[in-house]
Amino acid sequence: MNSDKREIAVKVSNVKKMYKLGQIGGGTLQADLQSWWAKVRGKEDPNSIIGSEERSKGDTFMALNGVDLTIYKGEAVGIIGSNGAGKSTLLKLLSRVTAPTEGEIDLYGRITSMLEVGTGFNPEMTGRENVYLNGAILGMTKAEIDAKMEQIIEFSEVREFIDTPVKRYSSGMFVKLAFSVAAHLDSEIMIMDEVLAVGDMAFQKKCLDKMRDAAKKDGRTVLYVSHNMNTIRKLCDRCIVLNKGKVIFEGAVEQAIEVYMGTSVKLEVPVNLSNTKRASEFSNLPVTINLFDLINNKKGIYNVGDKMFAKLDYKSIVNVEDAYLRVIIKALDGTSVTMTTLSKGFPIQKDKTETIEFEIDISRIVPGKYNLNFVLYQVDELGNYVNLDGVKDVFTFEILSVFGFNNNMPWTKKYWGYFYCDDLILNEHY
Repeated sequence: MNSDKREIAVKVSNVKKMYKLGQIGGGTLQADLQSWWAKVRGKEDPNSIIGSEERSKGDTFMALNGVDLTIYKGEAVGIIGSNGAGKSTLLKLLSRVTAPTEGEIDLYGRITSMLEVGTGFNPEMTGRENVYLNGAILGMTKAEIDAKMEQIIEFSEVREFIDTPVKRYSSGMFVKLAFSVAAHLDSEIMIMDEVLAVGDMAFQKKCLDKMRDAAKKDGRTVLYVSHNMNTIRKLCDRCIVLNKGKVIFEGAVEQAIEVYMGTSVKLEVPVNLSNTKRASEFSNLPVTINLFDLINNKKGIYNVGDKMFAKLDYKSIVNVEDAYLRVIIKALDGTSVTMTTLSKGFPIQKDKTETIEFEIDISRIVPGKYNLNFVLYQVDELGNYVNLDGVKDVFTFEILSVFGFNNNMPWTKKYWGYFYCDDLILNEHY
């Protein structure tokens, strides 16, 4: 079907979103109050320090800079990009949480959105009352909400707690009910940020199936942001790649993923990690990994069968008797390839910069580009793993094919995976 014959669900025309660094002007009352309070205390503005400094000009920052999009009814569209690319800002604009600085957004239909855990929920109200609240916001009558209530409760898996104030819900319960509300109430457009990562695997699959049915069977429009490329592949018809506030690709999912992966490649050593932003599970910990470097290889390019020799510099504010290092290798689309750890612990001395050198066996990983992730941890007296520091996607290395590998055929990871085995051996008694 030609695109000009399809019905438009979302039209974004030359949309820009500018934030004023260190000033009031967040687009919402809550953001303005946060900015004002941060300024009073002499703290950084939580609504202005966003992503790369390359998009800052003077005292302003362009979170989005001239975005044009047309999304049609019944489409499931993925929005991908690195942290700070503008994905969440775009969803907030589409959800009318904040307003664009320039440009126009036309929405043809009612919207339900999940931008973060608990969006649109009143914590003092029960789960059931929040369902009515969300339905009323969408313009539904009580009778219409009543007709959907049983489906919402059944799908959410929180029937036992539906009449409990949601402030007592766990984050997983929050997500289950919030998604169920968004999926079952009458809206033409569903907007989903990467909130499903909070739920369990079975519920995530159920949500993906529901979103797929919403687009394919019910004709609803789904916009989905995720860093998990496998869920993007399963759900989306096409994909949009954002980078530094601009659309750099719009088209087929696999091509979009290739473009996105290219924007995240880091191929230079040594890598200074002292000021790298840590994920929540690695923030405010006693050890800081300051530097990553390769030994006898400054380009990070290897052949199939090679091994990697590397080192980390780190410093601790406490003494650690036995620390361990975990190395996680991931494909550029976020798929975990393998993990390896030191089998023996090593001591860390307080207030002393130290270096650990190690070998990573990458000899059986197939050709391609991969990211390194590091975790320093210890094991407490109860056998629990306790993080000391961790850094994600530190460095991108590449493995090249060699003559004769896989009978000189290109390796297809989608079907064959990331590791190769020795050749098959024919049974002589066959």
